Amino acid sequence: MPTPRFARPDVEMETRSDGTLLLRSRQPLEPHPSHLGLILRRQAVEHPDRVFIAESQREGARQLTYGEVWRLARRLASRMLEDGLGPDRPVMVLSDNSPDHALVTLGALLAGVPVAPVSPAYSLLSKDHAKLRAMHALLRPGWIYAEDGATYGAALDSLPLDPRTRLVQSRAADSGSAPAATTRLVEVSLLAQLLAEPEDSEAVEAALSRIGPETVAKVLFTSGSTGDPKGVINTHGMLCANQQAIAQGWPFLAERPPVVVDWLPWSHTFGGNHNFNLVLWHGGTLWVDRGKPVPGRIEETVATLRRVSPTLYFNVPRGFDALLPFLEGDAELARSFFGNLDLLFYAAAALPRTTWDRLVALSRRVRGEAVPFVSAWGSTETSPMVTQVHYPCEVAGNIGVPTPGVTLKLVPGGGKLEVRVQGPQLTPGYYKDAQRWETALDEEGFYRIGDAVRLADPDDPNQGLLFDGRVAEDFKLTTGTWVHVGALRISLIQALAPLVQDAVIAGHDREAIGILLFPDLAACARAIGAEVSAPPTELLADPRLRDRIEGALRAHNGEAEGATSRQVAAALLLAEPPSIDAGEITDKGYINQRAVLERRAELVAELYSPGAQGVIRVKAGEV
Repeated sequence: MPTPRFARPDVEMETRSDGTLLLRSRQPLEPHPSHLGLILRRQAVEHPDRVFIAESQREGARQLTYGEVWRLARRLASRMLEDGLGPDRPVMVLSDNSPDHALVTLGALLAGVPVAPVSPAYSLLSKDHAKLRAMHALLRPGWIYAEDGATYGAALDSLPLDPRTRLVQSRAADSGSAPAATTRLVEVSLLAQLLAEPEDSEAVEAALSRIGPETVAKVLFTSGSTGDPKGVINTHGMLCANQQAIAQGWPFLAERPPVVVDWLPWSHTFGGNHNFNLVLWHGGTLWVDRGKPVPGRIEETVATLRRVSPTLYFNVPRGFDALLPFLEGDAELARSFFGNLDLLFYAAAALPRTTWDRLVALSRRVRGEAVPFVSAWGSTETSPMVTQVHYPCEVAGNIGVPTPGVTLKLVPGGGKLEVRVQGPQLTPGYYKDAQRWETALDEEGFYRIGDAVRLADPDDPNQGLLFDGRVAEDFKLTTGTWVHVGALRISLIQALAPLVQDAVIAGHDREAIGILLFPDLAACARAIGAEVSAPPTELLADPRLRDRIEGALRAHNGEAEGATSRQVAAALLLAEPPSIDAGEITDKGYINQRAVLERRAELVAELYSPGAQGVIRVKAGEV
């Protein structure tokens, strides 16, 4: 299979007297449609019988063509308009990815009504629903969609609903069970009933004609690790500019409709904007993967990949780590996975080198050549992509070059380059919180995204940027030495693979580095020949496992001899997984360092208490 056609990087770099760098593409952002409704209309006209949204491996699995999605989404748009939904009465979605979720989202987009997909974790994993209530209070939605009335009953019951709110469900709660208190106060409708009603075509066309690039398409919530989640405004113009930039960097997308198998949640910008809209923009097919990169759920992903050979595959590092053992142990699955791929793509967190090497080696073994493995970078506020890899890349960590229309401002400080952003992909602000957005901008109007980067080649910006961690996460030891958390975290995960899923770095204003480790319990059990079902506290106290961890950390320290900023003095294995309520983790698996350190301050103190039980002590520099 030929290597995909990439656009040639063409970046100009301006250096200011204070050392600040400005990077921008010399290629302008080309003209493009102003809103996503125009894209859906075009695909429905040109490819009415091509499958757009599909699912497998579940009872009642469906495949919806572009023509069907256009027709059904218009019916929902019509009903939303009848109910008086609009900029101040958006649609709130509680459920995970599904064809019905897609129809509700696209119906809102056609009606010019903002849609706010909320991570299902806030409904299903949260114990107090506090963040869900905060998001509901901010949105004051006219519709709330929850796929399963019974599953989401407790979450709905926690919300003080306006009587004008319509609850929309694909499956109602069991008729034999008592209805939630909230459902007795508001109208509850089955989605199938709404889809069966005729549309008011004049009203829908009028709504479509009013949509422009400034129209709010979505409100996406950040993780809320330092308070209530922020609602990020996503306009149609932002989302369309993003897709045009993707298309210019990857012109091969125009050569055949992409086929994507994806689990990444639509409540996040990676899955909901980058991936979903990419498939729509290029008239491809999106297979909804109901699996997750965790034991007991990754098997569903594997089952889907046995049936469907993707042309593009997107994932986060933890997702690739979960999938790799299945690919390495099953030649038929590996052939199905790699056989039709144009590229592999990772984002959202730094990828360990071991994961990169294993995937590249496996693709070579299956195909005789490596599948291009690329990345990009951005945030919810940038919808998301502002840098893109569109050139051959042989190491993990390169996040690409600025996309057309974007200007990056690299500001030196603390031994790093803090990156700031301007461009058409940038949000106009936070929903109903203009003041907070103003504080996120610098004096020139650049968005302070909070990340650091460095040039892969200081003399050639066309070689791309390397992610250099979160600026706010870095700290100094009492020796005055800077600890660069992002780089250290990756090296520790690699040194401790496959025993740990993540590492949290402590040591601010301390003499040495301590770490909190989230273990992979199944991998730990296998490594020492223990039962996988063993209680976590018993497993993590096993001397054989502790010896393995200590040995790996000593080896890590030995390789960093003389560099106190990379040597670990103490470690604790955590039996309790990261908490969604406390903002310690997102449902993509990204760990928030600050939230973990604040919530587990007593454990951090134990790292530095000589008599604390359970702490693995490591002498710096000793192998």
